[in-house]
Amino acid sequence: MQKKPNIVVCTCDQLRAFEVGCYGNDVIRTPNVDRLASEGTRFATAVTNFPVCMAARSVLISGQYNRTCTGGVGNVSYPGPPGSFHMPEYPFAGRPHLKNLTLAEALRNHGYRTSAIGKWHIHSWPHDIGFDEYVIPRVHHCHTGQSFTENGGPEFIPEGYSVDFETDRVERFLHEQQGADQPFFLYYNISVPHCPLADAPHDVRTMYKPEEIPVRPNVDLDRPLKKQDYWFKVYRYDFRYYSLHLPYTETLPQGYTLRHLIAEYYGMTTWMDAAVGRMLAALDSCGLSENTIVVFTSDHGDNLGSHGLVQKGGPNEESVRIPLVVRWPGLGTAGCVNRTHVASLVDLAPTLLSLTGADIPEHFHGRDLAPLCRGDRADVETCAFIETGGGAAVRTPGDMYYLEFADTDHRLADAPSQWFDVVEDPYQLRNLAEDNGDGENARELDERLRRWHAEIPWMETK
Repeated sequence: MQKKPNIVVCTCDQLRAFEVGCYGNDVIRTPNVDRLASEGTRFATAVTNFPVCMAARSVLISGQYNRTCTGGVGNVSYPGPPGSFHMPEYPFAGRPHLKNLTLAEALRNHGYRTSAIGKWHIHSWPHDIGFDEYVIPRVHHCHTGQSFTENGGPEFIPEGYSVDFETDRVERFLHEQQGADQPFFLYYNISVPHCPLADAPHDVRTMYKPEEIPVRPNVDLDRPLKKQDYWFKVYRYDFRYYSLHLPYTETLPQGYTLRHLIAEYYGMTTWMDAAVGRMLAALDSCGLSENTIVVFTSDHGDNLGSHGLVQKGGPNEESVRIPLVVRWPGLGTAGCVNRTHVASLVDLAPTLLSLTGADIPEHFHGRDLAPLCRGDRADVETCAFIETGGGAAVRTPGDMYYLEFADTDHRLADAPSQWFDVVEDPYQLRNLAEDNGDGENARELDERLRRWHAEIPWMETK
């Protein structure tokens, strides 16, 4: 009798779907993610449920929307000097968030060995929410000189680049699973292409020529970004600039432009793809590929200058659109592309439990997309819901409809602030909400979003 399928959930940080080959970008090189798509099911439209690091990752692991698993917190931070905030270096003991049974706990109860390697950025320690073992870095991003802890033990700083160290540990873990009777769940988190873009090998930083990089039509290269000098330094140096203000971070390369920044982001993405390739090669060499479900995705996107915006956080396509691929050879769906449903991170927990034959807890909010991963027709809700710090949105295959919070009690506004037809207007250049449209489509979107908002509870914070 074949054992339960192994699971690898591989996320990268701050990768938007538009910068992946299998999602239509013919300049960037992502052969390993493209291979996964050719061997599995790719969701043509997938979104994060909250476009901020900690919030998105909490949703994925908890199977719940952010308002329920964290009380609506984006990233935990503390006041620093006037006008600045600092993130904690490591998680908190106990369960300040994610108070209900998580995906990792459900799989462990189902007989799985659970392991986390790479970026964590969840408020609770891995061992408090279902992981048997883990190797995670500090919250602050850097790719050299990064501090890690293994299973909560003393900090250590590996030589070389943290991306390579984490992949070494993934390879080691997979080799340990050869011939094992117990199925495993590996949660593998790659920190790139998240900044610091300058903290990378020279060949990564110079891999793409700025003048050859495609720029989305909603980017105005002739108009400087708001606080452009500040944000360029954040992208290149991250906390070593915005928090430590190390002298070398106060200077940008001569003539540095948004094109240079996006070119470096492309290089980091191809670096990420190489790590995915090493993971896939290890699965192959260990004889694990046939009975391992591999999920590849990202926590959220990156604006990269679209609409004059940087980083993430809002309900626009560049911030919320992510890649999502599910490969399990036993499903027989190589090269399948789902274009009928908007998938999201909250759907992964119930989907994976369904694929392994485990019960799905009632408190999970996501949809079971297992039938879609098998290529079956199914009566599954087609839309996904997105939270931000200031409101909520419904993303259907054709529309993005966003309502702001009207007050501190999270009451939704009476009318949308943003509504885009993302088929006719994929770059969101015409806001239909400005026309005060009240047609049948608008009413249906409004009803869907308000019904969801009323049904999903907020975590008790007292």
